Amino acid sequence: MRLIERAGLAALRRLDPETAHGLALRALRAGLVRLPGPVSSPRLRTALAGLDLPNPVGLAAGFDKNAEALAPLMRAGFGFLEVGAATPLPQPGNPRPRLFRLAEDAAAINRFGFNNEGSAAIAARLAARPAGIPVGINLGANRDSPDRAADFARVLAACGPHADFATVNVSSPNTERLRALQGREALAALLAGVMEARAALPRPIPVFLKVAPDLTEDDLAGIAEVALGAGLSGIIATNTTLAREGLRSPLRGEAGGLSGAPLFERSTRVLARLSVLTGGRLPLIGVGGIGSAEDAYEKIRAGASAVQLYTAMVYRGISLAAEIARGLDALLARDGFAAAAEAVGTGRARWL
Repeated sequence: MRLIERAGLAALRRLDPETAHGLALRALRAGLVRLPGPVSSPRLRTALAGLDLPNPVGLAAGFDKNAEALAPLMRAGFGFLEVGAATPLPQPGNPRPRLFRLAEDAAAINRFGFNNEGSAAIAARLAARPAGIPVGINLGANRDSPDRAADFARVLAACGPHADFATVNVSSPNTERLRALQGREALAALLAGVMEARAALPRPIPVFLKVAPDLTEDDLAGIAEVALGAGLSGIIATNTTLAREGLRSPLRGEAGGLSGAPLFERSTRVLARLSVLTGGRLPLIGVGGIGSAEDAYEKIRAGASAVQLYTAMVYRGISLAAEIARGLDALLARDGFAAAAEAVGTGRARWL
């Protein structure tokens, strides 16, 4: 991390977290942030559900909810980006404050509630984005929708023509009763509608499912079965957690989803279990607590074909993506892997 980036992060941490986040996006759009450009190598190049990634380190949904900073983020060293979550209609989300830094735990708690400008505005920005790395859209549902399951298909119909992949997000803890859609029957019906909308796109794109880390073994088995039966392209493991064990921050009691370092172990165990349950038939994307190249490598060895990060950038800056990608390249080389794909699942046993 350069001195100027360290100074900028220190200044932002003096502000309300959501205000700081907005300013960081504005600085990116204004070209005030020095970016490393693409990071790739033969060892890092990854094929993921038909997508060609320069490296397997992606940006998780939530950082750029409204697809406002796509051009600079494409130059930040990521191998792919995910924006959103988008809902059919704009909605303000939950009242502020709704984002909290837990600095003592290298973590964050959010209860945003799918605040976004709506699928039409986001689709327009996706359509106008420059060529570059793959960009996906995280699909959400409006809080007051009479048919939340149908909302996911509506967002895909609007944004899908301009995206490279889509993610069905039924695992956010911040929209009441949303996680109930992870149940076997409800999820199967929801995904049938999404896949119907996908089939109607001019160019059918990969569809992933993002799951919660707070699921039982039976829940995970049901999700794996439904995902395989629905013809999904992969699973993203995991979203934020409602668990609070071991936290030191005085803000640990805030309601919402916990992300960051404390999520790493829980999310990696879910990832490894899904790797077993899907038997290699679906690629997995590992998310939760990644703050270093070693963390990313551990997710890959637990069964992930690619990884995503977000919260660690609050503490380490936008340069972290390139740092992790380069470090991952070195770790793969150290262990004799000619490609990241060769390392997938090689350390899974320790997480089961």
